[in-house]
Amino acid sequence: MSPATDLAGAALALRAGQVVAIPTDTVYGLAVDPRRPEATATLFALKGRPADVAVAVLVADLDQAHALAAHQGGAGLSPRATALAGRFWPGALTMVVHRRAGLDWELGGDQGTIGLRCPAHDVVRRLCAAVGPLATTSANRHGQAPLSTAQEVGASFAGTGLVVVDGGRCQGVPSTVVDLTAEPMRCLRAGAVSWEEVCSG
Repeated sequence: MSPATDLAGAALALRAGQVVAIPTDTVYGLAVDPRRPEATATLFALKGRPADVAVAVLVADLDQAHALAAHQGGAGLSPRATALAGRFWPGALTMVVHRRAGLDWELGGDQGTIGLRCPAHDVVRRLCAAVGPLATTSANRHGQAPLSTAQEVGASFAGTGLVVVDGGRCQGVPSTVVDLTAEPMRCLRAGAVSWEEVCSG
C-alpha cells in the first residue's frame, strides 16, 4: 500500500492505469480510469471479482452522466433518469441506463448498459472532474464485507501496491440500484434510498 495519497497523486495514479482506493459517501471503493488499457481488468483481478459482474461508474456531475448514456429518444439520460438524478444526486442512487453508441469500456456484465452514480462526497467528485468518470467497486475482496477505513483497506490489500486516499471513516449504507432500461423500472438492490422514494413523483 502506498501512504495516504493526496488528490493530485491519486489523479496521476489513475491516469497511469493504476487502481486507487477512494473514500465515498457509502464505503471505500476501488477505482480506475476505464479509458486506460487493462485498467478495469487489473481492478477485477485485484478484487477477485468475476468479469461477468458489472462495476458502476462514478461521475462528477450530470453532464458527465449525459455524455455516457443514451435512451430511445436520443443521446444522454432519459427524462426519467434526469429527474431521478435531480432528486437524489449527489447521493446513494445508482441508475442502470443504456450506454451511448461507441462506448466500449470494459465494465463487466452487459456491454449495452452502464450503471451511473454521482456520489455525495467531495473527494470523489473532484477526482472525477480532474480525471473523468471512474469505474468503481467496493474496496474489499470479492465476497467479503465492505471496508470502512483506509487502514482496513491497506491491510486487506497489503503487498499489492494499491494507492489509497485516506478520507477518514466511510460507513454509509450502500447505494440503491435501479434498472431504468426496463419498463417498468426495477429495483436491483435495496439501499440508502428507499424504493418508495424512487417511485414517488
